Amino acid sequence: MPPTTTAPPVRWLRELGRLVVPVSCPGCGALDVPWCPTCEALLVGPPVRVEAAAPRLDRLDGVPVLPVWALAAYGGPVREVVVAWKDRGRTDLDRLVGPPVRTAARAVAATAARAVAGRPLLVVGAPSTAASRRARGRDHVRVLARAAADGLRDAGLAATVVPALTRRGRGRDQVGLGARARARNLTGSMAARDRALARAGGARPAVLLVDDVVTTGSTLAAAERALEDVGADVLGALVLAATPPPGAVTKDVRNLLAPPVYLAHGRGLA
Repeated sequence: MPPTTTAPPVRWLRELGRLVVPVSCPGCGALDVPWCPTCEALLVGPPVRVEAAAPRLDRLDGVPVLPVWALAAYGGPVREVVVAWKDRGRTDLDRLVGPPVRTAARAVAATAARAVAGRPLLVVGAPSTAASRRARGRDHVRVLARAAADGLRDAGLAATVVPALTRRGRGRDQVGLGARARARNLTGSMAARDRALARAGGARPAVLLVDDVVTTGSTLAAAERALEDVGADVLGALVLAATPPPGAVTKDVRNLLAPPVYLAHGRGLA
């Protein structure tokens, strides 16, 4: 009678788990890995300035456009990863999107330090609608905000995450909306918690915005206006990915338009 072999319990449980809840890379579909090395590498590298591709960030009051740093272009595997993470319950990807944001924030800190000028730096996440938070069961942007604050502290800046923005009214989720619809949807839709800002950052707090994806820039523009209305100095924004402009063909965020970094008349970075 041939000898019988018994699979180790851990291996058996792992195989059973794969049958019940298969694990795969959300970017390319590779099996048995939460995120394959190839897709993970798409978010590795220095962040790049992308505000030139976000037309709704343009100002009409003479103030330089808000600088925005992105880790990757929002398309292909990166888009699949972001959608799985924020809308398909892949909370296990928190530990995979966080470290690249932390590293990117360290790079941004070298420029931000000049504008902070010794003040505390507040990291403020772009707020989701109440309906979106209920559907997702959490505030996913807070994961990015915490990672960004960690990176800024790594670089020696006194950074604190402050939930200083709220959405008011019944604005729709931005997914699927065009540029004009996004702007209308967000007009007057954000308010800043001035007391929370003052407690954490003083009379004129320095702020770095954080969001998952920048498309037209409507969300960041609305956040910038709401924070400025209560006296905050918005220095810039850090996002996980940037949507390429219409007609652009790019596999890498580094192919997007990126103006040089310079100080702008004492107001933040530009």
